[in-house]
Amino acid sequence: MGWENVPRVEGGPVKQAFFTYFQPAVLFAIILFWCYAPNSIAKASVAIGIGIAFKVLLLFLEWLFPRHDSWKLTWKELTTDLFYVGLGYTAIRIVDDYIGSGVMVESIQHFFHWDKFDWFLGLPILVQAFLISFIFDFGQYWMHRGMHNWYPLWLPHSVHHYITQLNINKGAVGNPVEIFLIGLGIGGFFDFLPRAALLAGGIGMAISTYQHINVRFNTPAWWRFLFNTTEHHSVHHSLDFEASRSNYSGTYIFIDRMFGTCVDGEAEVLGMEGGRRMGLREQMTFPFTDAWKTIKGKFARHPDTVPAE
Repeated sequence: MGWENVPRVEGGPVKQAFFTYFQPAVLFAIILFWCYAPNSIAKASVAIGIGIAFKVLLLFLEWLFPRHDSWKLTWKELTTDLFYVGLGYTAIRIVDDYIGSGVMVESIQHFFHWDKFDWFLGLPILVQAFLISFIFDFGQYWMHRGMHNWYPLWLPHSVHHYITQLNINKGAVGNPVEIFLIGLGIGGFFDFLPRAALLAGGIGMAISTYQHINVRFNTPAWWRFLFNTTEHHSVHHSLDFEASRSNYSGTYIFIDRMFGTCVDGEAEVLGMEGGRRMGLREQMTFPFTDAWKTIKGKFARHPDTVPAE
């Protein structure tokens, strides 16, 4: 608990400067790129390429400078992670195209004859980008908080809390139902420039990607106050039940600060049930099998008790 108990990167001035300014430098570089990139390259395919390249870079940093040796990737962990990354880019994306938040928002607008807020298009592009990311993260905060406080939502989300280490792709690991739900948002109600949406995605990449990463940074104090960090998210994944009910936001930790759910600190030992690792088959079926056990237990007939003589 508390930043004073979190270790810092040790080494020479070059190493310390790199791990102090790397995160802000990437964020500012992404903002400049999407604000001034020519239209010929300001497109979604380029954004996807940047995101993949950035994750490869961070994977390389994990290999060279691991935060915790206990979080080092094994082939089993890496294979599982890549399976879920592939699932997110294929099956879950296809499902989202048919019943995702964009489809639901369009249906609601059509039913109520609700015109979009096109006046947002006149705002500065950086303001538009911040609003896109903030609206999504604000909704994600309440969805995530609901997943920890309402049993039907906790069932699919609980799978994600059985991970026992943080690595760059661990954010993709979880039951497909939970991955779909956590991606829902209401941003479609508002009109934004396409470039603003790309910039918002870049901002999210340059901030929230660090939630699941096995690298230690000398994160500046202003960054830790505004943005979610590896430290915050490690507390959320800790074995301690009360600590895990904190730090729900995906990008802006000041949302947690607003609602009193922020806990500053760090945890190394993660997971549930003493750190039990859940296998792939159980990850896919656990929400349904656990729900069935709960229903059976609730409605099971108990033999009549016989009073003691």
